[in-house]
Amino acid sequence: MSEPSYSHGTSSTPLLGDTVGANLDRAVAAFGDREALVDVASGRRWTYAEFGAAVDEVARGLLAKGVAKGDRVGIWAVNCPEWVLVQYATARIGVVMVNINPAYRAHELSYVLRQAGISLLVASLAHKGSDYRALVGQVRGSCPDLRETVYIGDPSWDGFVAGAGAVPPGRTAAIAAELSCDDPINIQYTSGTTGFPKGATLSHHNILNNGYWVGRTVGYTEQDRVCLPVPFYHCFGMVMGNLGATSHGACIVIPAPSFDPAATLRAVQEERCTSLYGVPTMFIAELNLPDFGSYDLSSLRTGIMAGSPCPVEVMKRVVAEMHMAEVSICYGMTETSPVSLQTRRDDDLEHRTGTVGRVLPHIEVKIVDPATGVTVPRGTPGELCTRGYSVMLGYWDEPEKTAEAVDPGRWMHTGDLATMREDGYVEIVGRIKDMIIRGGENIYPREIEEFLYGHPKIRDVQVVGVPHERYGEEVLACVIPLDPADPPTLEEVRAFCADRLAHYKAPARLRILDAFPMTVSGKVRKVELRETYGG
Repeated sequence: MSEPSYSHGTSSTPLLGDTVGANLDRAVAAFGDREALVDVASGRRWTYAEFGAAVDEVARGLLAKGVAKGDRVGIWAVNCPEWVLVQYATARIGVVMVNINPAYRAHELSYVLRQAGISLLVASLAHKGSDYRALVGQVRGSCPDLRETVYIGDPSWDGFVAGAGAVPPGRTAAIAAELSCDDPINIQYTSGTTGFPKGATLSHHNILNNGYWVGRTVGYTEQDRVCLPVPFYHCFGMVMGNLGATSHGACIVIPAPSFDPAATLRAVQEERCTSLYGVPTMFIAELNLPDFGSYDLSSLRTGIMAGSPCPVEVMKRVVAEMHMAEVSICYGMTETSPVSLQTRRDDDLEHRTGTVGRVLPHIEVKIVDPATGVTVPRGTPGELCTRGYSVMLGYWDEPEKTAEAVDPGRWMHTGDLATMREDGYVEIVGRIKDMIIRGGENIYPREIEEFLYGHPKIRDVQVVGVPHERYGEEVLACVIPLDPADPPTLEEVRAFCADRLAHYKAPARLRILDAFPMTVSGKVRKVELRETYGG
């Protein structure tokens, strides 16, 4: 009889009981002279001692603006040192930092400002053609809680920091002493595909421990230098990246304000980074640079790939050509701080590409029948659920939506279809909503994508279900060709599938694209592919 699809992570090392601020204080005391933060674009650097002092200065600047514990401060900015300073400064004084997607326009910005009740906003001046000052001006009248906006790289930021002088230096320590590690300190809006996004509310305990355990699993010490081209506004950057680094005394390296493959590899080379983060499309872009071979990446040993599955061929090149022999795959979601499952340093190539790892210490996972909620046997597909310290406090001010996602047993329902192997490793087979049902047959896009990556004319592929009058749905393959001048035809793709995939899984339709629509965090927007090409 097969074991149930349930696993929990055990460890003799306890969870951290610190707040984020107290944990940073420990790092400053232990690693004061070591580098904590490097911004390659501006050339600015901070040791841990300097970083701790800068965080305290920003925290006092916030207090001077009348911000108090529990108040919400928004951060709407590209990756920069100020983003990191605001992250740690808000946590130090118990203020709830609200991450705002840099791609948001006026409508989305207005919703988040109002829904979270943001009183102070810290923003970039501009990003990819968006004038942030103008956008804030458009929405200010509809956001009664917003008192003031401080712009990074503007005199308003300088004035904000200078305001720290009006607050006694010991004030932040006095506030910090009264904080609980279970206090909410972060709201991250999940990019909903329907309706407005929901604000996942996370505590010190949630995100500090998750960053710590992700970093511990890849073996971080104070010797590590972590290159972060992933956005800070997302858990990948601010939790797995920033908190993963500082909780082990490692150095945060910011290669550029937003992802640039050449700037990323330059930063790894110049700063002798030992770890590099990214979603698979980022690694693909780096590997495909015409001058990729000219970068010295020999300092790398590890890194984290997450966000979507990694094709086998890409993983082989990352390990062999980028020197990332210990690269780790992580799986999670914003609502779980984010990581629940992670591959280990010594896992083989098959586990790193065929699975998303096994459960982290102090976390439980199970796979259930979506209809009954009963745990299924290992090897059987079902919905992945997770429970433990990492599960969010709830969606901000939305108890009904919280109850829909987190059941009475405190299990977070991920919406992902998965199977658990006999060894406890988990394979993601798709989203419940992405599963294609063709004439009663369940089709998992991930399986077809992995297969089509082996086609000699295909660089990247995404598979979605589109409406079909007779079968309900049929399979559409959206392909980025290896050579745009010689893209594959539908006949070639179907011939490649013949005798190797069940006939109903072979793509019925094909679209050749230059690029996929992406979220800012690097995930392909399958819903947009369906809407655009499903007609």
